[in-house]
Amino acid sequence: MPLITEYTVRARPDRRVVEVYDADAYLGDDDALTASRSQVVAGNGYHLYLRSLQPDIPVQITIRVWDHPQPHPAGCEGHVPVTLESETGELVVKQFTLGPAGGTQLPHPGVYEGHASWTGRQATADYYDQCTAQGAAERWTPDRIGQAWAACPTVESYVLDLWYVRETEPVED
Repeated sequence: MPLITEYTVRARPDRRVVEVYDADAYLGDDDALTASRSQVVAGNGYHLYLRSLQPDIPVQITIRVWDHPQPHPAGCEGHVPVTLESETGELVVKQFTLGPAGGTQLPHPGVYEGHASWTGRQATADYYDQCTAQGAAERWTPDRIGQAWAACPTVESYVLDLWYVRETEPVED
C-alpha cells in the first residue's frame, strides 16, 4: 500500500472554514458549505469544506495520495468519504476569505476518492473557548492572544487520504 505523495500545510480556519479545491474550480458551493456544519467535511466533487469549531488557531491539513484504497486512520475523532475532481492536478488549500495557505500537485489530473478524518477538533475548540473567556476577563492584548493561540497544546488536524479512480469527464462548451 505505497504512499505516492504527501503534503502538509497549516491554515487558519477563517470563519471556521478551510477549503480544498482544484486550482481551476473558482465557484464555491453554498449547499456543501452548509453541510460541513453537520458533517465536518463536505463537498461537491470539486470543493471540500473543512469545518473547525474555532476561527483563529491554525489547523493542520494533510493531503495523502495512495496507490489504492486505504482504511481511515485509527484513533481519529471522525471521518467521512470524499470525492475530489481535479482537472489541473493542482489542489489549493484556502483560508476561506484570507486566501491560499498553500497547494500541492497531484500525481496527475483526475477523480480521486477517499476519506477525510480529523483529530484534535474538540480539544482545540475547548482551549479556544477557555482562552477567550480568560482573555476577556484579564483584558489580554492582541500579542497575548497570539501567544495563547501559538501555545495550544493540541494540534487540530484534518487528513485527506485519496486515491486515483479515473480520468475527468470532458467538459462540453
